[in-house]
Amino acid sequence: MSDANQVLAAEFELLRADIIAAYEASGQAVSGNWADTVMVKATPHGYSITAADYINGRAPGTPPPSEAIEQWIQQKGIATRLQKNMTVSSLAFLIARKIGREGWQPKAGTPNVTDSVVTPQRIQEILDKVGEVYLNNFTTQISDYLKQIAL
Repeated sequence: MSDANQVLAAEFELLRADIIAAYEASGQAVSGNWADTVMVKATPHGYSITAADYINGRAPGTPPPSEAIEQWIQQKGIATRLQKNMTVSSLAFLIARKIGREGWQPKAGTPNVTDSVVTPQRIQEILDKVGEVYLNNFTTQISDYLKQIAL
């Protein structure tokens, strides 16, 4: 792994940690499962960060899994307030069906955690760090080459 690649990998791991911290500070964390989906992946041309996209909303279409909704119901304390004729699984099914039909968006004013961390300034800082490593490596190679031909 080249020096520049090591710097890039380290910077993406820092981004990942900062995205998770912003998520946890945002008050959106219920189960904590979303943070577990944030991953840094090596690509042929560098690195990428991936995560479950439901944090930024869900378009109408396929409903989410009822099991995930059941877990959310339990963790939010909603299960203790259900009427006797309503089960957690039936409520989860109804919520999942409605999300599938209408989609879901976070409350207005809820910050997009990735956008709050991955800013143009942060990207420029990473580019500057990686560029400096490339420049140092290139300068060393040129200097070594010139020394060899001077002999």
